Amino acid sequence: MLIRKEIMNNMQLTMTQGFRSPDPTRMPGKENYLNYVDEKLPQENPNMFGLHPNAEIGYLTTLGDGLCFTILACSGGSGGGGASKEDIAKEKIDAFLGRLPEPFNIIELKGRVTEATPYVIVCLQESERMNNLTSVVRTMLSDLDDGLKGAKNITDEME
Repeated sequence: MLIRKEIMNNMQLTMTQGFRSPDPTRMPGKENYLNYVDEKLPQENPNMFGLHPNAEIGYLTTLGDGLCFTILACSGGSGGGGASKEDIAKEKIDAFLGRLPEPFNIIELKGRVTEATPYVIVCLQESERMNNLTSVVRTMLSDLDDGLKGAKNITDEME
């Protein structure tokens, strides 16, 4: 038993670079050891496993793609013969058009300004940009809706 203690005292257990494993003789009980590991372990990174730091980018990209494909596979039709792709697209177009906010009245906003501080100027600029963005989205959705109705030719951009 004495020899075992000497070996344990001289042994340095490392879990990752710069992180020593706790001494098992000073951690009575499994729960204390597990709590220590949960609280004190450094954040996982590719270097811990001898990989290049960019290895995580590929893993996270693959994980994100898998998640998106799973969500897309779970959503969709009702399974009972239901609606066609055009009907589903029409429902989504109507839902998006219904959720689009009304454009900001920039003239009214500028009329309320008493002092042109940097924050106010940024707010006005972002309001104009938001108006431009919602206008483009509204136009594209309306064009797509007209294309599905047959009033316009469906272009590559609409597809």
